[in-house]
Amino acid sequence: MAAEVDQWSAAAVQADGVLRPEEVENDDGVYDDEELNEGEVNGNWTPQEKALHEARLKAKAKRRLRKSSSRDSARESLSEAVAGEAGADPNSPKGKALQNHDRKSRTGKGRGLPKKGGAGGKGVWGAAGMVYEMEEPDAKDPNYDESAQGDTVYATVVPELEEGELEKTVNPIVQEYFEHGDTREVEMLLKELNLGPHKYEFSSLAVSLSLEGKASHRELTSRLLSDLVGKVLPESDIARAFDKMLKDLPDLILDTPEAPQMLGQFIARAIADHALPMNFLSRYKGRVDCDHARAALDRASVLMSMKREMVRLDNVWGVGGGQRPVKHLIKEMNLLLKEYLVSGELLEAEHCLRDLEVPHFHHELVYEAVIMVLESNGETAIQLMVKLLQAFWKSGLITLDQMNRGFQRVYDELPEINLDVPRAHSIMEAFVDLCFQESVITKQLRDACPARGRKRFVSEGDGGVIKS
Repeated sequence: MAAEVDQWSAAAVQADGVLRPEEVENDDGVYDDEELNEGEVNGNWTPQEKALHEARLKAKAKRRLRKSSSRDSARESLSEAVAGEAGADPNSPKGKALQNHDRKSRTGKGRGLPKKGGAGGKGVWGAAGMVYEMEEPDAKDPNYDESAQGDTVYATVVPELEEGELEKTVNPIVQEYFEHGDTREVEMLLKELNLGPHKYEFSSLAVSLSLEGKASHRELTSRLLSDLVGKVLPESDIARAFDKMLKDLPDLILDTPEAPQMLGQFIARAIADHALPMNFLSRYKGRVDCDHARAALDRASVLMSMKREMVRLDNVWGVGGGQRPVKHLIKEMNLLLKEYLVSGELLEAEHCLRDLEVPHFHHELVYEAVIMVLESNGETAIQLMVKLLQAFWKSGLITLDQMNRGFQRVYDELPEINLDVPRAHSIMEAFVDLCFQESVITKQLRDACPARGRKRFVSEGDGGVIKS
């Protein structure tokens, strides 16, 4: 009966893929007799219980076998590594592999410290007490939010002007400045442009245009350079512009014969306004070969050596048009008319009136001319003034509006003028009729001339009382 049970249990164990009891060893590689005899002690077990118990014993023996084999392999690898470090070449691939990859302790020993000092691991933001500094957001970060970074500022990139486009862009700005005279507007326009390395050419272009214009244009150009230095144009760029113009004087003389003298005045005025360095003239001593450049530098040196030169150089170009005081303009026009009555030169009078550059104030010339006629005592003044006004009218120098305003002012003040000039009414009527005949004034203006009121005396019986 016992033999049949052994055969059946052995077959059941083999069917389950478990070793036989005879193949089980202990931790030292020897069979455990206590475990093998345990079935005999419990002889009252059923066959199923006995087979289950033996299977458990064999599984336990398997686990012990695996554990002992892993410990033996670890000891062998450690001993080989120690032997290899003593005799192997550290430069060989095997030696490098041992040095580079032997980072983990295989002996089960270690310091027992947490990884990264306790600052690592899932859901950990660092070691306790660590303070993080504010970091700038990275635009390449996948979580970067552009809308959360505040207002977005878009900068306009202005392309640099090429040398060929510079003159086409600057000339309209300078020509318009000659009309309004506002240096702030020019400064604003220049800041919007990207002149690049050609910034100095703005000064040379402005001076070149003013040389071909009027004295008032040159005065405005000097003021422009004085206002722009240090804001838009550095002092070195203005000095470079004048250096270039001194070299280009032979070409400038072809259009403006007086260019050397004018350029010398520009240099002196710029030094006085601190737009050019004080040693600008001294740098050219003994180094100038061009006669025209030498003449310009001599002119500037003479102006700078004058007594009270800073005050005089402020008016080196004269005072332009509407910037002059009204009393000064009236004085200039009176002097013009008196010189004309003496000389009778129409061209000279026209040239002087154009130099004043006050077309909006020409009605004052008409007014002063009529007043001189009323205060004169001969027909010569009347004929000369009619001839002068006729010449100004035909040349377009005095417009219809200015002519009408001048005569109307005399009409309004005629009663007061009559107190000083008793014959003012009769002279005025004769002068107005002559001007109308020469087509100087219109018929409406002639008819608007006030007539002297005639007062009639009554007979002697009325007691000499004047009746209105």
